[in-house]
Amino acid sequence: MKKILKILFNRVFYVSVALLLQMVWWLTLVWFLNNMSQVNRILLSTVAVVIVLWLVNKRINPSYKLAWTILILVTPIFGVCLYAVFGTSRVASAMQRKYEEVLEEGQDLLKENPDTRRKLDEINRSVSNQSRYIRDCAKFPLQEGAIAEYYSEGAYMFPMLLQELGKAQSFIFMEYFIINDGVMWNSILNILEEKAAQGVDVRLIYDDFGCITTLPHRFYKELQEKGIKCAAFNPFRPMLNVILNNRDHRKICVVDGYTGFTGGVNLADEYINLRQRFGHWKDTGIMLKGEAVWNLTVMFLQMWSVITKMPVQFSDYMPHKHCPEAFETDGFVHPYCDTPLDDEIVGENVYLNVINRAERYVYICTPYLIIDNEMITALCLAAKSGVDVRIMTPGIPDKKIVFLLTQSYYEQLIESGVKIFEYQPGFLHAKSFVCDDELAVIGSINMDYRSLYLHFENGVWLYRCQVIHDMREDYLETQKACQQITLEFCKNRNMVVRAVQSVLRLFAPML
Repeated sequence: MKKILKILFNRVFYVSVALLLQMVWWLTLVWFLNNMSQVNRILLSTVAVVIVLWLVNKRINPSYKLAWTILILVTPIFGVCLYAVFGTSRVASAMQRKYEEVLEEGQDLLKENPDTRRKLDEINRSVSNQSRYIRDCAKFPLQEGAIAEYYSEGAYMFPMLLQELGKAQSFIFMEYFIINDGVMWNSILNILEEKAAQGVDVRLIYDDFGCITTLPHRFYKELQEKGIKCAAFNPFRPMLNVILNNRDHRKICVVDGYTGFTGGVNLADEYINLRQRFGHWKDTGIMLKGEAVWNLTVMFLQMWSVITKMPVQFSDYMPHKHCPEAFETDGFVHPYCDTPLDDEIVGENVYLNVINRAERYVYICTPYLIIDNEMITALCLAAKSGVDVRIMTPGIPDKKIVFLLTQSYYEQLIESGVKIFEYQPGFLHAKSFVCDDELAVIGSINMDYRSLYLHFENGVWLYRCQVIHDMREDYLETQKACQQITLEFCKNRNMVVRAVQSVLRLFAPML
């Protein structure tokens, strides 16, 4: 343990010093440019105006445009330099091209069953259109031959995860944002080592930035020595660049192609409440069995191919390859993913579709509520139209600045009739939507700019599945441990807090 802590300390120290030196270099450059001749300053100001005009015409979120426009116009030299570092990246573009190439390779096997689509069209065309959007824009098919099991706590999902991993005969694929040493990870690692020794194809992807304070540098090499195929997504390099923003925030586990897990739970002890962080950690997850797991398998293999640059034979991992029996059916299941490197914000649009088509209620869980004008408008309009809109957020935050920003959205939402609840026992990390007892979404997607615009994410869209009722009951039960936020709370905050919130709102897309 002491050796691991020493390695982690050295890594964090090295990274901090490297980033600090680069910041000093950039600030020196800004100072030098500010002290240049009047002609050169005018030239740079002209460049700033050109960048702003270019930004205004880009097909990106207006809030993102506004934040950069103000920064660049108010401080042209500093703003232009900052945009050069964090505004664009050829590395991100190259990653997107590779991602699209891999996507095309597996596309032939992502065929949707026309009978499934026809059946959903006949039941509810409007709901089918939501699913059709996911199919056409996220490139993953609707599935019917699957059942789902919902877990209201990470601690409830953990033993089932271990049980299913222990049953693996052919392969185990795992992709997580955070891995940390402890009971949870060590229990999983023991099984992975054992299965790898038995000849099972065991692969793991972790986000290097997400694990920067929890895993040693090049941790993947340690696992490779144990027979586990392992790759780090976007290996962290202590260089100031926009590519740092694009992280793999997905949570996926696939066993033998027909059992899959996803949700908000990472592989660390706080997610199962064996380690105390920010009070009681409320998280949720879901297990899928059947055809729908194929979507998760393809997601993993696409990412694996992009990271390792190794070709993948997708057909070797299809659900019936290792389970010839017919799968049970319980409603319609549509797993999907979202990439930050294209022009389609699938994660946000799926949420907007649920809100806009709700008839009776929408219950939402999210650890962060940092939303754009489109999302605010949808939530307020739904509430004003008589839909019971409820949003549950943490009572004890993990990031105080982000929590302050989250609370800045309360007043407008509450005035429109949206009900806000804060989970008093601790930190709420669940990400879920439940609508009208028939429709739900669960996965890794937070309601903030990072999840909706910058991270690789995944979710599961569900219609007429038993777990939807389980999710609704869990929401109502959890609400009993919440405090409802009043309009008075928002209006009576002191002027300093409100001023800080106003500034944070302005630059929310950059946080």
